[in-house]
Amino acid sequence: MGGFKQFLLRGNVVDMAVGIVVGAAFGTVVASFVKDLLTPLIAAIVHAPDFSGIAFKLNGSKFLIGDFINSIISFVIIAAAVYFAVVLPINALVARMHRQPPADPTTKRCPECISEIPIQAKKCAFCTSAQPV
Repeated sequence: MGGFKQFLLRGNVVDMAVGIVVGAAFGTVVASFVKDLLTPLIAAIVHAPDFSGIAFKLNGSKFLIGDFINSIISFVIIAAAVYFAVVLPINALVARMHRQPPADPTTKRCPECISEIPIQAKKCAFCTSAQPV
């Protein structure tokens, strides 16, 4: 039982549990955003409140194509909302935090012949002029 307790109290498990709870809450917010705001906006543009009425019957079976279309539209909108509202800003933040300063130069230009020479050189290998230190 001690090993199980240690497993549960490890940081990764707790982080994952918090991520799942926050993800579920965020999913509810995004689903509500799509259902309550974006879908009516699309309905206003397309002049159809929703596509759930589109269906056809084949041998007594009813195929609800409209519900499938609604689900696809909701998925695309949710995916776009998550991408633009979460993924892009997080990627930009991570990229900004991981910027490394430029590397120190290893070469310099000779003032006489403009050749690239090692930064520690005291004389130019090409024109043999003395280099300022």
